[in-house]
Amino acid sequence: MRLDGVLIVAVAAVAGQTAAVAPLPALCAAAGVLVLLAPALARRVLVLAILAFAGSGWRARAALERFEVERVRVRDAIGAPSRCSGEGVVVSSPTQSGNAQSFVAELGTLDCEGQSVRGPVLARLHGGAPELGRGDHFELVAQLAPVQLFRNAAAHDTLPGAARRGVTLSGAALALDVTARGHGVRRAIDRVRAHARSRILATFSSAAAGMARALVLGENDLEPEDDAAFRKSGLSHMLAVSGTHLVFAVASVVAALAAFFVRFEALALAFEARRLACFLGAPLALIYADFAGGSGSAWRAAWMLAFAFFVRAMGRAPDGARALAVSLAIGVARDALVAFDISFLLSAAATVGLFTFGRVLTRPLERLPKVARYVGHAVAATIAAMLPCAPLLAVLAPELTMAGVLANVIAAPFGETIALPFCLTHVLLAPFPLLERGVALVASGALVVVKHVARESAAATWLSVPVPDPTPWHFALFAFGAAALVVYGSNGAGTSGRPVAAGFTRGLELAWPRVWRRVCALGLAVSVLLLELGAKRGGRSAGILRMTALDVGQGDANLVELPDGAAWLVDAGGMVGNPVDTGATVVLPVLRQKRRTRLDVMVLTHPHPDHFGGLPAVLLEIDVGELWDSGQGEAEGAGSTYASLLALARARHVPVRRPAELCGHPRRHGAATIELLAPCPGFVPGRGANDNSLVLRVTLGERSALLTGDAETLEEHDLVARYGAGLRADYLKVGHHGSRTSTSDALLAAVAPTWATMSSGVRNRFGHPHAPTVERLLAHGVTAFRLDRSGSFEWTTDGRSSEVRLAMLPR
Repeated sequence: MRLDGVLIVAVAAVAGQTAAVAPLPALCAAAGVLVLLAPALARRVLVLAILAFAGSGWRARAALERFEVERVRVRDAIGAPSRCSGEGVVVSSPTQSGNAQSFVAELGTLDCEGQSVRGPVLARLHGGAPELGRGDHFELVAQLAPVQLFRNAAAHDTLPGAARRGVTLSGAALALDVTARGHGVRRAIDRVRAHARSRILATFSSAAAGMARALVLGENDLEPEDDAAFRKSGLSHMLAVSGTHLVFAVASVVAALAAFFVRFEALALAFEARRLACFLGAPLALIYADFAGGSGSAWRAAWMLAFAFFVRAMGRAPDGARALAVSLAIGVARDALVAFDISFLLSAAATVGLFTFGRVLTRPLERLPKVARYVGHAVAATIAAMLPCAPLLAVLAPELTMAGVLANVIAAPFGETIALPFCLTHVLLAPFPLLERGVALVASGALVVVKHVARESAAATWLSVPVPDPTPWHFALFAFGAAALVVYGSNGAGTSGRPVAAGFTRGLELAWPRVWRRVCALGLAVSVLLLELGAKRGGRSAGILRMTALDVGQGDANLVELPDGAAWLVDAGGMVGNPVDTGATVVLPVLRQKRRTRLDVMVLTHPHPDHFGGLPAVLLEIDVGELWDSGQGEAEGAGSTYASLLALARARHVPVRRPAELCGHPRRHGAATIELLAPCPGFVPGRGANDNSLVLRVTLGERSALLTGDAETLEEHDLVARYGAGLRADYLKVGHHGSRTSTSDALLAAVAPTWATMSSGVRNRFGHPHAPTVERLLAHGVTAFRLDRSGSFEWTTDGRSSEVRLAMLPR
C-alpha cells in the first residue's frame, strides 16, 4: 500500500504542535505511527514527516513562549484594572453578543492612570459603533485589565488557546472615535456582515435570529439553554460554518457562473465555461469563509474547496486526500497553534470520517427503497463523521448521545435543505422587503424546528453515554489506532470490496493476516482500558491527603482528596460581574479529569459570590453527599443566587448542615480527620460574612492543612485565643485572598506554616494580595504562592513527608 505522502506530512505537522504541551505522549504516538507507516512510505516522505513534526513542535513551543512573555509584560505594566487612553486599529471582524459588539484591536502605547503600557498590544474590546470594521483607526478611552487564564494542572491547559488569540488585554470601550476608515476587501466584507446582521435582527423571529446569525455569520449568541441543547444533541455542526455551507454557497455560485458564461459564445470558445467558473470559485470560497466569521472550520473547508476548484480550473480531477492535505498544510503555515483550534480539528476529523467510512457504510444501502435509502445515507453520513470526532467531542462534553444520530436525520432536511439556503439568500433580498420577510419567515420556521429537535434530543438522557475526558495519552493511542486502521484495515474491505481507507491510500496493499488485524484491534481496546484504569487510579487519593487550591481567578475553590478516596469541595469561586461560570469552566473539568463523579461534602465557607458562584453548576452535575453552610446568608439574606443554591441542594435531597451540628464532631476519612474550628457553635450575629467563614483543619498523621475562607481580624483573633498552637499546620490557605485585614502575625505564629496560597485574580480591582500580607508571610519564613502567578497549587502528604506541585512556574 502506498499512502498519500503530502497528507502524511501535513498530518505530521499538525500533530507536531501538540508536542509543545504534551511532549512525551506526542513523541510516543509519532514513533508508533512511523513504525506502522514506514514500510508503506517512500524514504523522502518519511524524512519530510519527521522534519515537519519536529519543526512544527519547535514553532509551537516558540509561539507559546512569546505569548507568555508578552502576557506577563502587559500584566506587570498595567497592574490592576485601569482606565486607559490611546490609539488603535481594528484587526478582527466585529461580532455581536446580546446588544453589545466586540472586536480585537491592535493598540499603540497606552496611558493607564499614569502607567505607560508600551504598544503594540492586542486587546479585545467590547462596545463601539456598529459600523466598525477591520482597518478602522480610532482613539479610545477604555477600562482595561489583563486577560484571565485559569491554569490548573489537573485540567487541559488554557495557554495554547489564549496564545492562538494573542490577546493580552480586554475590557469595555468607554469612548471610541474613529479617526480614519479602513479600506480594501476585508473592510468591504465587514460592511456586508454588518448589513446582514442588521437585516437578520430586523426580519427574523426573536426565537430564530440567534441561530440565523450563527448559520450566516458564525456568531454564537444563543440562549444558554439552547447552546447546551445543541451541544448535548450533537447538532452544533448545523449552526457552524462548515464544508456543507461552503459547498452549497460557493458551488451554487460557481454553477450559476458556468451557466452564465456558456451563454456568451465568444467567451465559451475562448475558455471552457466550467473551468473559468471554477477559477473564480477558488477566491470566492476564501471570501465566503471570511464573511462567515473566519472560524478554523470555515477556513479549513475553504482552503480545501479552493484547492479543488483550482485543480478543476487546471483541467484535472481533484483528489480528496490531496485537497485535505493542502487545507491542513495551509492551516499549519498560517497558525503555529492550529492543533489547539477545536473547530479546525473537528472539521478535519469529520472529513476524514466521511472519506474513510462513508462509502463503506453507504454501499450496502444502494438496494434499499428510495426513502429507506435516503434515511440510511443520512444515518451513515452522521456515523461516519462522528466516529473520528468522538475523542474530540469527549473533551467538550461529559456525554455523547446516541439520540444525535436520529436528531441529525430529522433536523438535516430543515437545517441544511431549508434554513441554510434561505438564510444565505436572505442576505441579498434587502431591496425587496416583502420577499425578504417571507424568506426570513420560512427560515425562522425551519430553524425553530431544528431547535426543538435539539432540545428533545438533549432531553433524551437515557440515550446518553458518559465518556471520560481524554488525556494526552488517550489521544496518542487514538492516533496509533487510526494509523493501524489506515495501514492494516485497508485490505479488510468487507462486503464492499473497497479498502476502508481507500480515500487516503493508493497502489500496493500490505498483506496482513486477518488474525493479526484482530489481535491489533484487541490490543488497542485493552490499551484504552488500561489507560482509563490508570487515569482513575491517578485521580484517586488512596492512602494520601491531597489539597488542591484551584485557580479560579478572584475567588476561592479548594479540592480536598482524602485517604479513603473521598473528596470534599470547599467553595467553587465565582467571577463577580463576569459571565464566566467557574464551576463549569474550572471545577467540573478538574473533577472530570480526576474521574470523580461524587463529592462527599460541599462546603460554602461564607455567602459571598466569589465563593459560591460556581457551586450551582457543580451541584447540578455531581452527586453531593451534603452541603455545609454557616447559615448566616439564610438568616440575614445574601441574595437570590445564594437562595437558589440552597433551594437546588434541597431539591436534590442534599442535606444542608450548619455549625451547631458540626462543631465538636470531626469527620474521619480513613486516617485523616476534618474538623470545623469556627464559627462555633454558630455564626456571630452582627459580624460580616468574612469573619463568620467556616474554618477547616485537615489532618493526616503528622501533617495538617488549614483553610480559613475569608476570615479577617476578628475571627483570626478568636481562633488564636481558642486554639493557640493547636492551629499548627504545614499548609495555610491564606484568608481573604491576601487582604491586609487577614493573616495577622499572631495567626502566622500560631499556625507556623511552611506553605501558603493566596487565591487572587489578575483582574481583581482590590489590589489583592496586599503588600503587608506578603511581607508578613515572608517575615515568618513562609513560602507563599499567588495563584494568579503560579496557577493551581497541590499539596500532597502521606502523613509524614509532603510535596507540592504547581500548574506553572510563577512569573
